[in-house]
Amino acid sequence: MRKILFGVFVTLVILFTFKYCDKERADKVRLQESSMLIQKQIEQVGKLIVTEGHFSEVFNYKNSKDVFGDFFTSEKKALVVVNADVSIGYDLSNIEYDIDEANKTLTITSIPDEEIKINPDLEYYDIQSDFLNPFEAKDYNDIKNIVKKSLMKKIEASDLKSNAKNRLISELSKFYILTNSLGWTLKYHENSMQSIDDLKTLKL
Repeated sequence: MRKILFGVFVTLVILFTFKYCDKERADKVRLQESSMLIQKQIEQVGKLIVTEGHFSEVFNYKNSKDVFGDFFTSEKKALVVVNADVSIGYDLSNIEYDIDEANKTLTITSIPDEEIKINPDLEYYDIQSDFLNPFEAKDYNDIKNIVKKSLMKKIEASDLKSNAKNRLISELSKFYILTNSLGWTLKYHENSMQSIDDLKTLKL
């Protein structure tokens, strides 16, 4: 009788051990599958997202040059029509992150800075100059620099940058939705994201 009971006990221990090992193995597989799914999602989001805009402007360029001291002033001027395509983007292929499988945590450690590209098309009209103060390469370079500074001010005053950030938050929210559905935690540096609204308050 004791032998039978001992045999039953040993059988139960073996069965329990196998069942426990199977459970541990299944949990590990699920954890690995989750981390692979998260990494795949990051790779899919890892692209350049761009917000585009267009600006038109007219400049009056003037440059005066004193000749023979203050006795004579030579002036050159031009009318410059500017049409510029502007884009603001985030290259999310450069996003930095850490996956902690043990604690089921995805931590975003770095988000790339915005990239602002300005492609101005300049057309010159009514160019006036003389022999003593001719139009030179320096004048065209000065005009381009003035135009770019003016456009940057217009970009800052427009809603392009906020629209670009909203698109960025929309992409990052995919991380939150996925991690939340898998029972993981999404962090930005040391801050846990409890909702998509938390992403909107990030200082990028």
